[in-house]
Amino acid sequence: MPLSDRERKLLAEMEAALEQDDPRLVSTLSGKIRTPQGGRVVGGLVALFGGMAIILSGLIAKIPAIGVAGFVIALVGSFLIISNFSAGKLKVPSTSHNQNKKGWGDRMEDRWDRRNFDK
Repeated sequence: MPLSDRERKLLAEMEAALEQDDPRLVSTLSGKIRTPQGGRVVGGLVALFGGMAIILSGLIAKIPAIGVAGFVIALVGSFLIISNFSAGKLKVPSTSHNQNKKGWGDRMEDRWDRRNFDK
């Protein structure tokens, strides 16, 4: 029996809330390990600076293929660095004061949901 649109929406909201509240549990259940690794940063930096050196040598030698290869290597290095920092997102603990306080948009969304879905 397929899910209705409302059920799909509620399921997506629950998944988003779970991911926000406990990303460690989500990574455990999904099988993805999302911990920062120092080796990835070092490897990314080496690839980034090595790619830049290859780009410069391609410019000096006036061979575009070498410059393109250096760009790809630098791009991979920067991706390794960025993905490592996004993997270890720091979660700032929120106080109970901030949890109870809803913004204007949140209140309007709650009113909309009560009006349209709570019957």
